[in-house]
Amino acid sequence: MSSAPSADLFQPLKEDDPAVVGGYHLAAVLGTGGMGKVYLSYTPGGRPIALKVIRPEFSGDPEFRRRFQQEVKAAQRVQGLYTAPVIDSDTEGPMPWLATAYVPGPSLAHAVAQHGGLPLRSVLLLTVGVAEALHVIHGAGIVHRDLKPANVLLASDGPRVIDFGIARAADATALTSTGVSVGTPAFMAPEQASAGTITPATDLFALGQIAAYAAIGSPAFGDGPSHAVLYRIVHEDPDLTRLPEDLRPLVTRCLSRDPAARPSLAEVIALCHEASTVPLRQGEDWLPRTIAGSITERLRLPEPVRPPTAAAPVAPTPTERSPQPPAAGPAPLHTPTGLSAAAAPTQAAPGGPRTGAPGIPGAPGMPPGAPGPYGPPPGAPGSHGMPSGTPAHLPGTVPGYGPMAGYGPGYATPPPFHTTGFPPAPQPPKPKPKGLIIAGSVVAAIALLAFVGSLLPDSPDGSKRSPSAGSTAGGSSEKAQQHTDPKPVSYENIDVTANYSVMLADDPPRPVEDENNGVHYGKGDLFYYYDTMFGDEQLGTDNGKLVLLNNSQKGSLKLCRGETRYTEKIGLDQLTDGSQICVLSDAGHIAVATYRGKSAVKDPSRYISLDLTIWRNAEEAKGS
Repeated sequence: MSSAPSADLFQPLKEDDPAVVGGYHLAAVLGTGGMGKVYLSYTPGGRPIALKVIRPEFSGDPEFRRRFQQEVKAAQRVQGLYTAPVIDSDTEGPMPWLATAYVPGPSLAHAVAQHGGLPLRSVLLLTVGVAEALHVIHGAGIVHRDLKPANVLLASDGPRVIDFGIARAADATALTSTGVSVGTPAFMAPEQASAGTITPATDLFALGQIAAYAAIGSPAFGDGPSHAVLYRIVHEDPDLTRLPEDLRPLVTRCLSRDPAARPSLAEVIALCHEASTVPLRQGEDWLPRTIAGSITERLRLPEPVRPPTAAAPVAPTPTERSPQPPAAGPAPLHTPTGLSAAAAPTQAAPGGPRTGAPGIPGAPGMPPGAPGPYGPPPGAPGSHGMPSGTPAHLPGTVPGYGPMAGYGPGYATPPPFHTTGFPPAPQPPKPKPKGLIIAGSVVAAIALLAFVGSLLPDSPDGSKRSPSAGSTAGGSSEKAQQHTDPKPVSYENIDVTANYSVMLADDPPRPVEDENNGVHYGKGDLFYYYDTMFGDEQLGTDNGKLVLLNNSQKGSLKLCRGETRYTEKIGLDQLTDGSQICVLSDAGHIAVATYRGKSAVKDPSRYISLDLTIWRNAEEAKGS
């Protein structure tokens, strides 16, 4: 078997491909998607990685960059057995990119296209693995949004879900009206196709589609033009006649048009175990041999690109050190004597960055003994001002260069090259400018006042007493020390009716009806949205961010300030009595909302109950 990598798997870099991204030398092209191009590279330790570079159309959109940065931070917290972990990223540079672990396996889309549908056991193990991946992804507050066969890789020990959450960065940006397609219509959920709300249940619909696709070898809602497929997803039932009987209960529930009727991830895993005649255990034999062979092929990676090694500069021979006359006129300040500012070198020497005197032997980046690019400096034997027979080792001289004092103004200490062991020539003291003396005195006086103030006893309110009543500096410091967080204000049993919102600045907060809020948007710092078509329910914010706290966390101002896993909408199916949510409004108010339940099914009105603890003006308002 040849050890050369397949040309179909690893495409060579083209002229328009970068050679290096974020310090990673690119080795080959792995593929191209709707959001960017994926390259093969290696870590410094030689581990292969998949590096996705975002397309310029997206990277130029400010809203995309903001969301991309949020999603990458969230994705870095996902560390599941069935996901490809995020290794590195750059969300702020001119060319945003994201690096994940390289998975040596074909995508489900590629495997089915080449070999057809998978056997039942493989489909069940695939579904269980993807369900576990979604459990970890959803636990990090991420909805995948673009779960499809191309984003499920088949590794030797189970599936891997990739690109989780990144599709949200492109959602609702300015590019949605330019014809740039991010998702795959055949695997969208009805709420995606009809511009409804996106929740974790959206990924459950996609999971059902993946299970059906893996089993029958084609999408459950058929192929064809995008608008036709999307219409069938919203209005028609899928064709499951070719689906194995054991898979139908699972797939049918996942493909329910009502998100609330779809099973939980735990139920999906249980249904898979019920459908299997043998215990489901991931192992090296979970895939057919034909697909397992393509995994082996993907292990034969192209060689890492080795950066070119710069040749070390060769020191000229003594015959090349011909003396050169110095430039006419007085030597300029801060340059070696006899070199004009225009003549001083500006590029770093090949051996490293230039931090010493330019062109001086022994400076960083220059080999020992090498001459400067302008010949011997003044004071060297044979140079202007010194007879050619002057010895090279006079006291206070640098070997071959004469007196060290000859380097002129700006070099109070000599450059770091080797001396003969004689002490340097004494330097005449330079007069200190009066302005510097005055400035130094002022700084010393301020430092003394600060020191004395630290020794003074505390005042009754806990702040330091000022050394003098008229001290302006002390007054400013006291004001900064006396700044305290706002006191919390609590409100209990606030009933928020469906499609009503709350503003944290109101005292007390009164739910107000959202008018003309469209299909999937609410208004206010915190709103309760109910979709009458699909029955979807969620809490959301139009003016800030939300954080769903874990059961072990107790909401507080400090905790809400420190959290980084933000979202804008939280499905009610994620909440139980006592669940707490941090609400951070753009106006600078912070609140902890405690969910207390919702109205009964037979209740004529639909509402939820919340307790609110609000810290008003806890932060600066956005844009202020």
